[in-house]
Amino acid sequence: MFEQKRTPLIVGALALILVLLAVAIGWRVVRGDDSLLRNVNIAASEISPNADGVDDVTTISYRLSRNGRVSIYFENENGDRFYFREEKPRGAGDYRVAFSGIVDGFTLPDDQVQGQILSRLLPDGLYTWTVEATDERGVTERQQGQITIRNGDPELPDMRNFSLDRTIFTPNRDGIDDRLRAQFFLIKDVADLRVFLLMPDGSEQPVLEYEQNVPARAAGWHYYDYAGGVDEGATPPPDGTYPIVAIARDKEGQVVRVENEFTIQYGGVPRAHIFPPPTGDTVSWNVTAVAICDTLYFTLTVENYGTTPIRTSGPPPGTVYDSDWNYNTLGWFTESGAFRVGIGYENEITNYPYRWAVGSAEDLTEIDGHYYLMPGDRAVVTGGIRLTNVFGVRNPQPVWAGLIHEDVEVSQFNSRVDPAAILVDAPDEGHMPTCEPRDLPLRPQKE
Repeated sequence: MFEQKRTPLIVGALALILVLLAVAIGWRVVRGDDSLLRNVNIAASEISPNADGVDDVTTISYRLSRNGRVSIYFENENGDRFYFREEKPRGAGDYRVAFSGIVDGFTLPDDQVQGQILSRLLPDGLYTWTVEATDERGVTERQQGQITIRNGDPELPDMRNFSLDRTIFTPNRDGIDDRLRAQFFLIKDVADLRVFLLMPDGSEQPVLEYEQNVPARAAGWHYYDYAGGVDEGATPPPDGTYPIVAIARDKEGQVVRVENEFTIQYGGVPRAHIFPPPTGDTVSWNVTAVAICDTLYFTLTVENYGTTPIRTSGPPPGTVYDSDWNYNTLGWFTESGAFRVGIGYENEITNYPYRWAVGSAEDLTEIDGHYYLMPGDRAVVTGGIRLTNVFGVRNPQPVWAGLIHEDVEVSQFNSRVDPAAILVDAPDEGHMPTCEPRDLPLRPQKE
């Protein structure tokens, strides 16, 4: 009797189990399995990453059934781990990525690398690869296999002795520390080589190579020249300290980074002019006619309307030239980058032969032994020319002023400023007076 009652219970339980099993099988058929990481495969079990075009690269492929974070790493026989991808967010879908033996940068005990290794080739050997995924609920799955690295090129694209010719750089076209030169020795030929300023917002400002006997990207000494864009009329970066970075990537994909730094001071495009007053002449002359042995005087104002100091050189305002002298006669030779006021005339042998500083000592600021008219400042400049002869062949003689940026330019609006016709009252040659000789106002010698 007991056995008869028990049999229907067993049959019912078995039926329930079969129904549940059928439902599970049906769910699996309709929805598939719920594994996170699927179809993991590495196409080749051995590669030889040496950029010879043969077996340099393999392909890693996998599928995610839902969103997750993926890591791909390799472990050598000692258990050291090297990441190819680490905790990268990925959406559901199929993925394929080329692998050429390059992983995140690491160092070895016997390394003598001066730069920072950003990515590096795995040394030859046998490795266990792992593709690992973790979903949003914290479920982690991984699949593994083995791969062999053979005949890899282990030499890194190191850049040694990365140095600058100065640490303080003043890109303002004053002829003093206007350019920055960087150099380093590149150990091997590379696929890509770039040098740049790293800006505060993370952007990069390229620095161009001054290519000489070593071709770009070839092993050897490399030189870079930077003027802050001022030569092209561009405004340099704001004053401050900047990293200068060099990054080299070789043909295998190894990347090395080196860094130095410098400080920009007084940077900017120099902007100055002979100031045109609202009323009156831009250049004021004391007379409209001058006799032989008398002096022609002028007065004008120079304004620095830019954002950077402008350097100047003498002779100082107030200096009086004889008409047969010039600035070289007085020992004030051309100085690249210096601004000077000049007086020119028609048929002059030397361009603007009479020159003066753009201000007196009271108007200027001394910086590292040089004198500057600071941004926003004005200075009155005076000077004279004693007529010891008839200068030029025209009479009245056209005379004008100019603001000269020596060895750079005389800009159009600073050239032939406010021309005036000056009559030279000269007798005939038989009655030409002899002017009283005077000492040259020579440039003071530095002690």
